[in-house]
Amino acid sequence: MSTYIPIDSASSPLGQAASKTTAVGASLAFDDPRHLTAHRWLVEESYLLDQQDYDAWLDTLAEDIHYFMPIRVTTALGTGYDTAKDMAHFDEDKYSLSRRVARFDTGHAWAEDPPSRLRHHLSNVRTFATENDDELVVESAVLLFRSRGDVLEPSLLSVGRVDLLRLEDGVWRLARRHIAADESVLRMQNLAVFL
Repeated sequence: MSTYIPIDSASSPLGQAASKTTAVGASLAFDDPRHLTAHRWLVEESYLLDQQDYDAWLDTLAEDIHYFMPIRVTTALGTGYDTAKDMAHFDEDKYSLSRRVARFDTGHAWAEDPPSRLRHHLSNVRTFATENDDELVVESAVLLFRSRGDVLEPSLLSVGRVDLLRLEDGVWRLARRHIAADESVLRMQNLAVFL
């Protein structure tokens, strides 16, 4: 019996308009050009996030993106859910993500002043074809190392991601990101950065 419960944008009001594209078949071979393209895209994105170049990162997002990280809960096997209904760390569209980014430039983003030192460790990348040749579903694992200031202990956050990448006018863009934290209680002061 599988205990994996996928995250679904349909459970979010902001996610109602998100793409419903799903993976088809087994994961692509690691030497498949589509996998290599998706893997490189994720690596380049990780560097943008580590450098906190959020304006450039916003340019990599599709206009209809749904960026969703529901709160994980611990439930008995067979309950059929492991996320809290109507509660999320992130439940964002392109507009709300752009407002988060704009806030960093206001001088009032105290959670990131001074800014964190970040490192996104990316692994376990699997790419799947879809029914649309211009879309790929990509699974990955990310370990975020975050250090801030000189006194506090650094933080680690482990998550799994399921992304939808879409080719638009010759450029791959992130059209959907579902993030599943591996802990129910996040052990960092805040989540003022992106995963």
